Amino acid sequence: MTCADLSDVLDLIAADELTADAAAAAHLSACPSCAQALDAARRLERLLRGRPAPLAPSHFTSRLMSRIRRATWRREQIVDWIFNSAMIAAALVVAAGLWIAFRHTGLSAVSGDAINLFGSGMIAAAQKVTPSLPLYAGATGLLLVALGVWWWASDSPAL
Repeated sequence: MTCADLSDVLDLIAADELTADAAAAAHLSACPSCAQALDAARRLERLLRGRPAPLAPSHFTSRLMSRIRRATWRREQIVDWIFNSAMIAAALVVAAGLWIAFRHTGLSAVSGDAINLFGSGMIAAAQKVTPSLPLYAGATGLLLVALGVWWWASDSPAL
């Protein structure tokens, strides 16, 4: 065992929170510097145990709790800002996805044909729209989940 190794546990040995193992005891008997440091640590420990513990200042608890609440509030404000920014970004991504879906699936053409839907037959229009329905259902579901999480997070009480 080296002096550096022993210095890490010297205070614990002096406070009787840790007993010196064989290697530490051998080092303490061979190294006068470490033995002197252990003796000084034990004297300091006895001196500190003999002194009464100081009382907390008046209003300590209320001031500490106020600081903790203030720090918690600030942290919650930052989390809220990040969450709201993420929700706005998600809404923009969903809107962009819907716009791309409308452009690439031909739904805009389907909506233009909606006037002629009853004239040309309900079955023909349903056959045109049917391949795109899972895409629109997924996008709507994603939007509803995002709005639901946003609503849940803004209404849940602070922890």
